[in-house]
Amino acid sequence: MIQYFKNQDQRTIEIHAPEPGAWVNVLPPLKQEEFQQLSDNLEIPLDFLSDSLDIDERSRYEIDDNVRLIVIKTPAENNSFNDSDAFYITIPICIILTHNQIVTVNSFDNGAIKKFFNSFQNRKPDNRKLMVLKIFEKVVVNFMDFLKEINHRRNLLEQKLYDSNSNDDLLELVRIQKSLVYFVTALRSNELLMMKLERTNFLGLNEEERDYLNDLIVDNSQALEMANIYTNILSSTLDAFASIISNNQNVVLKRLTYVTIALQIPVLVASIYGMNVPLPGQESHYAFYIPVFLSVSLGLWLGWYFVRQKISR
Repeated sequence: MIQYFKNQDQRTIEIHAPEPGAWVNVLPPLKQEEFQQLSDNLEIPLDFLSDSLDIDERSRYEIDDNVRLIVIKTPAENNSFNDSDAFYITIPICIILTHNQIVTVNSFDNGAIKKFFNSFQNRKPDNRKLMVLKIFEKVVVNFMDFLKEINHRRNLLEQKLYDSNSNDDLLELVRIQKSLVYFVTALRSNELLMMKLERTNFLGLNEEERDYLNDLIVDNSQALEMANIYTNILSSTLDAFASIISNNQNVVLKRLTYVTIALQIPVLVASIYGMNVPLPGQESHYAFYIPVFLSVSLGLWLGWYFVRQKISR
């Protein structure tokens, strides 16, 4: 689906055809014939449009016949039906600067473009360079929001794990860890992209715009540091819970060993008196009660002994 927008009297208006200074937004579902039509109408290389279909496309920039392409990664919720997949993934946004328009291509619906759309009425479409920086800003803000949500979700799961060692909660922590791996990789790639844009001045920014880009690099570095911190905390948490589970397992096995040993002596007594051979006291009226008494006595003594040993430690 292709949308065309322009600003008129501080209002965002959707139009039916591209105009000079318009914003062209391509959303899923994406059709090859729409790509071809857009490529012909705006003189955009077809591969610039199709690059957004590759979810693993890295952050980069490219120029072809004075048409500039910038690919930046942004977070999105993972709609996969597989319970072992990450809660959040990163997807590419393709920003294309044509001769007269700015084009954004999204393979998934994402929050960064929605935030940009909500503030589009305050933009100047003729200043396409600043619009690119504003999209960068929304991407960084989107990462920050997702990281805060991830941290809140992690805290809730950790609190639940303190009360019960549930496998489901541990698996959800692993899914959060996978999400953070996506985020760290994307943020690092975005940081390199912005630094290269600043160094090469690919967009032809003036001094004020370069300062703004530098601020965005700092904000992106902060998001990257947050993602790294949360990743380290989560890794330490998972290691700690793994040690706790292993320790609890050892305690259970130790108790089972005590019970097994305590039962072995009474079983031995009962086995001896169950032999089909002449035994002392077998003619007595108390022949049944004697092995029962010995078995119970020895079992209680061994139980008391193990409890005493545990207390003394």
